Amino acid sequence: MAYAVFKTGGKQYRVQEGDKIDVEKLDIEVGTNTSFEEVLLVSNEGDTKVGTPFLQGAAVKATVVDQFRGKKGVAFKFKRRKGYHKTKGFRRHLTQLEITGIQG
Repeated sequence: MAYAVFKTGGKQYRVQEGDKIDVEKLDIEVGTNTSFEEVLLVSNEGDTKVGTPFLQGAAVKATVVDQFRGKKGVAFKFKRRKGYHKTKGFRRHLTQLEITGIQG
């Protein structure tokens, strides 16, 4: 089965056709098709192509399924013996994608 490694939002993702992944927020409407051109690697049944750093003509096609906020995370600051501690929560903005095709 074919898979690819592509880059978006400063992170790299290994995907196959039909996968659903959560990536950093993309400013795209739900239901819209999009394409990622920064493909680092494509493997198709033993034939592996590696880019330097990206492959020319390769793309990962996806559909936006949802825009949402992730689980709550905690940033905790603490200085020992000073009586100082601070807790702050955050929730990342994420986009869920469904991979529809790998080209290249």
